[in-house]
Amino acid sequence: MMLMNAQTDMEVVGEAADGNEGINKALELKPDVVLMDLSMPYGKDGFFATAELKKEMPHLSVLILTMHDDDEYLFRGLKAGASGYILKSAPSQELLHAIRTVRKGEAYLYPTATKRLIEGYLNFAEKEEQDSLDLLSSREKEVLSFVALGYSNKEIADKLVISVKTVENHKAKIMEKLQLTTRPQLVKFAIKKGLLDLDE
Repeated sequence: MMLMNAQTDMEVVGEAADGNEGINKALELKPDVVLMDLSMPYGKDGFFATAELKKEMPHLSVLILTMHDDDEYLFRGLKAGASGYILKSAPSQELLHAIRTVRKGEAYLYPTATKRLIEGYLNFAEKEEQDSLDLLSSREKEVLSFVALGYSNKEIADKLVISVKTVENHKAKIMEKLQLTTRPQLVKFAIKKGLLDLDE
């Protein structure tokens, strides 16, 4: 606390021993930033306190200060509404930087957490995209491949021996399932998923 009080742009207005006391003091003192510990000796933990404070004070910035260098704690903290997550082992200047960052309404994560978060998102996005292909029926995949190859609705209908109306319905369902809105997006998706290898 002495570290923060020594800064010209910071002042510690209160301290709390547990989640309940932290919630009550924050509601009373209305600070700009709350430094939240996740592990408390008794009472409500930091996750609960963060969620409650964000519900009561949506514009409050909560910076989690913890010893837990763990993905589960990180994600739970962010889900509860925290604006930042930093380890107690972080250098003093990094802590001050984190406080100032969340005070401005921005997010702060310590460097290795940022890397893990990005990797986790990319892995999730890749899996989600693959899963989206599984949403299509075999006929819809056929239609998508012909659309990507540049065939008109009538040409696709002739090749698959179905009506033009049926082709249009398939295209509409494909775009809805894949959440795509333009032909170029369909082409890009089809190429990426290897759907252009069908015999013409």
